[in-house]
Amino acid sequence: MISSFFNTFVYVPLYNGLIALVDLVPWHDVGIAVILLTVLVRLVLYPLSKQAVKTQMAMKEVAPLIEELKVKYKDKQEELARAVFALYREKNIRPFSSFLLILVQIPVLIGLYWVFWGGGLPLVKTEVLYSFVSAPEMVNMNFLGLVPMDERSLLFAVCAALTQVVYARLSMGARKPYERPETPSFTADLGQSMDLQMRYVLPVMLGVFAYIASAAVALYFVTSNLLMIAQEFAAGRRF
Repeated sequence: MISSFFNTFVYVPLYNGLIALVDLVPWHDVGIAVILLTVLVRLVLYPLSKQAVKTQMAMKEVAPLIEELKVKYKDKQEELARAVFALYREKNIRPFSSFLLILVQIPVLIGLYWVFWGGGLPLVKTEVLYSFVSAPEMVNMNFLGLVPMDERSLLFAVCAALTQVVYARLSMGARKPYERPETPSFTADLGQSMDLQMRYVLPVMLGVFAYIASAAVALYFVTSNLLMIAQEFAAGRRF
C-alpha cells in the first residue's frame, strides 16, 4: 500500500513534471529541467517554508524570555519544559515547523533518486506518462553539456553542503560560545547538540547523500538551498 501511495502521489507526478520540462527546455537539458522542477517544488512548499522562517525569527525574539525561564526553573526541568511550551503557545510559535518542512521534502528526494537510479531516464517510460504529457524527442543527460545528471558529481555535492552551511548560518544567526551551566541541564545540552547538528553535521550528511545519490539530486539540493538563502535575505536576514 505504501509503495502504491508513493508511486501515485510522489514518483509519477515528479516523473511527469520532469519529462514535461525536459520537453520544453532548450536542448532538452535534464539539468535545466531539474532546476525548474526544484523551483516549482519550492513554490508548492512556500507556505511551509515561510512559516519556518517566521518561526525562526519569533524564536530569536523570545530567546531572552526563555533564558529567564531557565534561571527561574534551573532545578525543575519538567516545569521548565511546560513553561517554554506555554510561552510558545502564547506567542503562537510552532517550533516544529522547520522539521515539518524537512519531512515533507524527504519523499521528493526519494522520488528524484528513484527517477535517476531506478530507471526512467534517458529512456522515457511512456506507460507512466499522463495523457497530456508528451515524451521528448531526445533527452540530454549532460547539464549544459558538462555534468552527467545520472552520475555522481563531487563538485555538486560539495556545493550542496556549502550552500546548506550558508543557509544554516543565515537562518540560525551567529553561533554563541557555549557556557555549561553549573547545574547539568538536559535542555541546555539538547539545545547545544541540535545547534551543532544543524550547523555542521546536517551539511556534511547532505553532501554525502547528494554525492551518493546522483548529480541530479545534488543539483536539486543546491537550487533549493539557493532559493532558501534568497528567502532569508528577502526576510531581512544578514550575516
